[in-house]
Amino acid sequence: MVDALRLLLVSDIHGNLPALQRVLEDAGRFDAAVCAGDIAGYGPDPAECIERVGALGFRCVAGNHDAAVVTGDTSGFNPYAADAIAINRRLLRGEDRAWLRRLPTRLSLEIEGVKIAVFHGSPCDPLNEYIFPMEAELRADEFLDLTGADLLILGHTHVPYIVRSGPRMAVNPGSVGQPRDGDPRASYMIIDLDGGRVSVAHKRVRYDIGEVASRMRRLGLPEVLAARLFHGR
Repeated sequence: MVDALRLLLVSDIHGNLPALQRVLEDAGRFDAAVCAGDIAGYGPDPAECIERVGALGFRCVAGNHDAAVVTGDTSGFNPYAADAIAINRRLLRGEDRAWLRRLPTRLSLEIEGVKIAVFHGSPCDPLNEYIFPMEAELRADEFLDLTGADLLILGHTHVPYIVRSGPRMAVNPGSVGQPRDGDPRASYMIIDLDGGRVSVAHKRVRYDIGEVASRMRRLGLPEVLAARLFHGR
């Protein structure tokens, strides 16, 4: 029997390399990997996260923080997020920003007969629309019909969910680097694809939040961004 294809799904890494490393260790073997945006922003390790994701061949879409790091445009960002973007821009090399600039805002994939659509925000506003769990329940069919996907992957909210609609589903893996669902552990998903069938497992893993928060403070990143890591809010 041929094993199902194992897909690692992450989002909103936000420059948190220790969280990303723990996810990779915890996930074990995977055949392909997808990131639903925001590799950069907020955290202290944007260049290292870009390098790791690129080296592992992740298929990625751009998030709103990735776009802001490239352009420097932080209109619509709160002051803490804008400050973090400015610091992230200083931490990144030109080649890192060029890598982010090349990211698409949407991905369409077909793996093991499963049509997959990936957006950071939503199919209607790929960078900026927030689709929280309740709205995902209400709009999953709309988005799945719009994209023609069997599996819709979204990010941006930092809140994980799995919404099923018959054989189709919409998922958000939550955030690797800055969870906001009340659980500070890094969040990700493993998706098994087998002859058109899809199964999803949501995973959490602990990492050294204190070490990340200390480095954020040393870099001058806003205290509120460091403190929220401990609470997952």
